[in-house]
Amino acid sequence: MDKQKITFTLNHEKREEYIDPRASLSEVLRGEFSLTSVKHGCNVGECGACTVLIDGETFNSCIYLAIWADGKDVLTLEGLSDVNGNISDIQQAFIDEGAIQCGFCTPGFIMSSLPIIESPRTFTRDEIRKQISGNFCRCTGYETIVNAIEKTANSRHKAK
Repeated sequence: MDKQKITFTLNHEKREEYIDPRASLSEVLRGEFSLTSVKHGCNVGECGACTVLIDGETFNSCIYLAIWADGKDVLTLEGLSDVNGNISDIQQAFIDEGAIQCGFCTPGFIMSSLPIIESPRTFTRDEIRKQISGNFCRCTGYETIVNAIEKTANSRHKAK
């Protein structure tokens, strides 16, 4: 099959790539751009390990065709670092709260938390759990993950 050109913004940079129109976004992000935070977990949209933001909304990139990203803004964990390579506040909160064990699911959880921590409203712990319910972790027990998200959201609200 002939490759098709897509133009999109990836982690704040305009990109142009010729892709197989049957390729998933996760395959393109990992294969063409070496963005290893996008994990191949279940490959059926069940585990959340491949979560990215597309135009500010969370998507499982394993079931999102890369061709659909044409003209869109795609953000992965790599795009959260500042220009000096410093990690973001939510990444630091995951470290501080011990919300990382094996780390496989961590990028997906962090990406799923962005709409929560960037929202002007305050989420309850139950609402946070519901918002991240599409992400699975077999190591942490979720409490430390919720703690990290809540801590970051509260910190951002106080800063405003």
